Amino acid sequence: MKLRACSSALVTAALTLTLTGVASPAGAADSRPFLDRLNTVSFVASTIPENGDVNPYGTFTIRESVGDLHRGNVLVSNFNNSAGLQGLGTTLVQITPGGTRTTFATIDPNHLPGECPGGVGLTTALTVLPGGWVVVGSLPTTDGMSGTAKAGCLLVLDKHGTVRETISGGDINGPWDMTAVSTEKRGGERGRTELFVTNVLNGTVAGGGAEVDGGTVVRITLCADGDEPPQPVASTVIGSDFPERTDQAALVVGPTGVGLGHDGTLFVADTVRSRITAIPNALTRNDSAGIGRVITSGGSLNGPLGMAITPKGDILTVNGGDGNIVETTERGRQVATKQINNEGNPPGAGNLFGLALDLDHDAVYFVNNFDNALDVLH
Repeated sequence: MKLRACSSALVTAALTLTLTGVASPAGAADSRPFLDRLNTVSFVASTIPENGDVNPYGTFTIRESVGDLHRGNVLVSNFNNSAGLQGLGTTLVQITPGGTRTTFATIDPNHLPGECPGGVGLTTALTVLPGGWVVVGSLPTTDGMSGTAKAGCLLVLDKHGTVRETISGGDINGPWDMTAVSTEKRGGERGRTELFVTNVLNGTVAGGGAEVDGGTVVRITLCADGDEPPQPVASTVIGSDFPERTDQAALVVGPTGVGLGHDGTLFVADTVRSRITAIPNALTRNDSAGIGRVITSGGSLNGPLGMAITPKGDILTVNGGDGNIVETTERGRQVATKQINNEGNPPGAGNLFGLALDLDHDAVYFVNNFDNALDVLH
């Protein structure tokens, strides 16, 4: 496998396309916290498809219309099946801003084009690459319990929702969340994508609920060429030693949200320790930075999960321990907190997971696991 077949020059337009919540710095002159401009939470649509899957996790705003994917719509992955068993959800739904839901894909774990150890249970790891290639993580179980969780894979679907490829083995072990950056295809070169994937099953099941420091962040390089699915050509562990553990309610708790800053720093939501860390030179480094540098810990953070980056580079995370969204600057100052869900007891706990900015970067879509819905903060 030779990386020289892929283009290596980063292009701003491509960066905007594939990084969840990232836009160019233009329009970032407003010095107010991003969240201070948003005051209303509205229901968009139910995320439950025809087969009854529940527990929406991954959330991604589609940047270009291609095939059955439509610009401005939100793609959502489901982690549970209709019986509520975790790690058995097989559907991706597409939701318009006006609230119309369609099923983009229902994945049959018995008819995959490659290996996916354990089957299919779609996680928060969700992105759409140029050309309409959808990449989604799978951390499957056989009975909804952590004791049966397997390594899973990344599933690559085409623009019509057909699984064309699986990426498994090696550094992939329980892919939990993901972000991506793509380069422009030029001349005879192939387009290039860097996936940043968190993994939460390195020793976790064997730990039996005890905390283990095995969570990783892996950078996977993909090369795309024509109508063929993008091919993995390299895998590098750039983050390691993140705490993780199995959990009766959440199946597994470990490093979750990831977001790439404008200077190439990768921010990671360390869910177990309620902190955000920073891995420098994420696009180019050839070794692990460990957990990276802790930029903020505690405060309003309460089990941070999904992550998005605002136009000026602030970090948005949603809490697993309550119904809050938190805004943190790149230097680690927590500048705003809003409650966006108060359902259940304790209020909001366990209801939030994936989030994504809308195309205009003036609203935040997020999934609500209590009601199995897509909501928007605007």
